[in-house]
Amino acid sequence: MARVIFGSALRRYTGGVEEVEVEATTVRSLINTLDRRFPGLGEHLGSGLAVAIDGEIMTDALYEPVPEDAEVHFLPPIGGG
Repeated sequence: MARVIFGSALRRYTGGVEEVEVEATTVRSLINTLDRRFPGLGEHLGSGLAVAIDGEIMTDALYEPVPEDAEVHFLPPIGGG
């Protein structure tokens, strides 16, 4: 199963949970599974977040495969000025 690590910005939607293990084959199925576990979280995961799978950062990653033993992080957009 993939291990999903939630940054502090997302923990308010997970009830403070920092990480979970999820079985999923793609980022899209991962988000759907997380949304079922934490209702409403999927809306926040799909809104401009990049995804890091085993340290590789991707944007528009919905159909990217998620390896069985992957570590996944959802990264908020970085603002600049």
